[in-house]
Amino acid sequence: MWPYREKHVAGWAIGIDIGGTFTDIVALDYGASTLYSLKVLTTHGDPAEGVADGVGRIVASRRIDPAKVTRIVHATTLFTNALIERRGSRTGLLVTRGFRDVVEIGHERKYDLYDLQIEAAPALVERRLRAEIGARMDAGGREIEPVNAREVIAAVGALVRDGIESLAVCLLHAYASDEHERQVREIVQGEFPDLAITLSSEVAPVVREFERMSTTSANAYIKPLASRYLDNLQRRLRDLGLRADILMMLSNGGLSHLGEARRVPIELLESGPAAGAISAAHYSQRDRQADLLAFDMGGTTAKLCLVESGQPSISFGFEAARQKRFAEGSGLPIRITTIDLIEIGAGGGSIASQDALGLLKVGPHSAGSEPGPVCYGLGGDQPTVTDANLLLGYLNPDYFAGGTMSIDRESARAALDAMGTELGHDAIDVAWGIHDIVAENMAGAARVHVAERGRDPRDFVLLCTGGGGPLHSYYVAQKIGVRTIICPPAAGVASAYGLLVAPARADRSRTVNVRPAVDSLEDLEHAYTALERNAVESLRPLDAAFGPCAARRSADGRFAGQGFSLTVDLPPGPYAGAGAADSETVRQALLRAFEAGYREKFGRTPPDVPIELLNLRVSATAPPREQLAHADMKLAGPIEPAGMRAVYFRESAGFVDTPVYKRDVLHPGFDRVGPMLIEDEGSTLVVGPRGHVRQLPSGNLIVTIQEQQA
Repeated sequence: MWPYREKHVAGWAIGIDIGGTFTDIVALDYGASTLYSLKVLTTHGDPAEGVADGVGRIVASRRIDPAKVTRIVHATTLFTNALIERRGSRTGLLVTRGFRDVVEIGHERKYDLYDLQIEAAPALVERRLRAEIGARMDAGGREIEPVNAREVIAAVGALVRDGIESLAVCLLHAYASDEHERQVREIVQGEFPDLAITLSSEVAPVVREFERMSTTSANAYIKPLASRYLDNLQRRLRDLGLRADILMMLSNGGLSHLGEARRVPIELLESGPAAGAISAAHYSQRDRQADLLAFDMGGTTAKLCLVESGQPSISFGFEAARQKRFAEGSGLPIRITTIDLIEIGAGGGSIASQDALGLLKVGPHSAGSEPGPVCYGLGGDQPTVTDANLLLGYLNPDYFAGGTMSIDRESARAALDAMGTELGHDAIDVAWGIHDIVAENMAGAARVHVAERGRDPRDFVLLCTGGGGPLHSYYVAQKIGVRTIICPPAAGVASAYGLLVAPARADRSRTVNVRPAVDSLEDLEHAYTALERNAVESLRPLDAAFGPCAARRSADGRFAGQGFSLTVDLPPGPYAGAGAADSETVRQALLRAFEAGYREKFGRTPPDVPIELLNLRVSATAPPREQLAHADMKLAGPIEPAGMRAVYFRESAGFVDTPVYKRDVLHPGFDRVGPMLIEDEGSTLVVGPRGHVRQLPSGNLIVTIQEQQA
């Protein structure tokens, strides 16, 4: 439980985060100002089954009246996994004549020049399911060849006879004019009403044919799956008596309604990690920690995101299903707005094995929840990170996942003993090796992620969340040079909690080609106004719970002649018409905004080169109308350990008799030197001998790591 102070609210909110191993459920009681949480194993055959089980259990155990649940918010990795594992729907692709093979030609670049066995990410739509028509626009959106209805019906009819469930439509220069694509949709819906249709002009109306086609194909590929899953989820929750609308977390860190999620499910790809980043930013603002490395480690993957000035970093595209981890260009380019983070296959279920050289390796393959680690007793027979952590004493077998499931230490030992025999080491050495390798894998990813953004990790504070974040943060922090760790309340279910504090958000973009120094400011303002209107209108169904809505303008710009663009924030409008400053003032403000962003990134600007704006972007956000106001925790009496346990620490070269504290009895007077373990229902914070822990009135635990003595 976690105390809040709440004003003028009665009822409950429920957050649901489906991960690769666990499904996290949080229930916030506004009236009693209390947060409850529950972890259940993810049911991969039917993820909605695990959700319904978890929600049903928490509703029953906390005696929640379903009629008083006013908000349900959900995040899932289901659609990302469908892309990676190629479990989407049979999809067709309709393109302008001559562009059938763009999805395979790509950029014609090798992502690794020296790999002779290099493989590109296979296209989601096989070649025989791609059809061409003659409809054609030029780059200015002017018609060259009209849409022929009979040609469209014949082309799509052949694809339907071949068994497609979904159709992606990506016609040439549809970012400049969507007229042809809208005509095609009208024709196809008239002839094939059961076919799911995705238009590139609605999903990714931006220049660059390969990226636009890849994004549109990916949305079409997962659209029927998303629709079935969301319908199933809504039905199961209705069966529990819950009538509140379901909101979905988007990859951009904002919430949207179910209709938008069904229409553009591609925007949900990174919803789970995005929720974790939002919760990290929320926690950081409570104690005015503006710059963080948000480290979220679950049962299957670990994520790291930069939070600067209290805001998670944002990107306007990423690659899904990479053939080679960390290799840019080896995946499917997806052009959506997303929280900018790095994700690796390192979690509690990551499997330890012996590589071709006879060395120990961990991940990226995971035991997940089915069959899970050996200690779960569900059929897993390969040692995992969770098995190692249990043997090292970091986990309490009687209080795993808040005591909702039992785990077996002896079966974990047997599995690690067997691996130790192969490697020539005892089980404890193998267990420590697994723990250390996972920490190094995460630290290596962190170094790359931070360095690519021109930052030094030593300037940041590490905020750890997820079931595995608090377990591994002590050693990860030391490997990257960070000396301060924040472990927030309810860290193990932070992503699910992030769903309840996130704003509603909608992002819109379109391609233009404007030189702000000389081109029409009226046309620029008209384009931005249309984007803002569209974004705000999409949030209208959420107006009762979220608002007021504010729109922020940005653009992808470049100096004329450059082959890349840089996204920068622009000053608020209007740029022309009523309320606007004089045109010269507006032009100079636009130019200064781009130059400032360019200098921050590259240090200097080229002299006497015109600036072009290539893609216009608008982000509309609306905060929850009822804001959570946290009450500071009060001082209380002496705090004693709940018990002692033998725990392995490398710097002590063995096991140390270590005090174990329960998180829910700590208060701001808590101030101790490690080693220690601090347990709650969702995670365990491991603090080694060089750590010092104190609790702030906000509930955040601050771990300071002392410098190692020479």
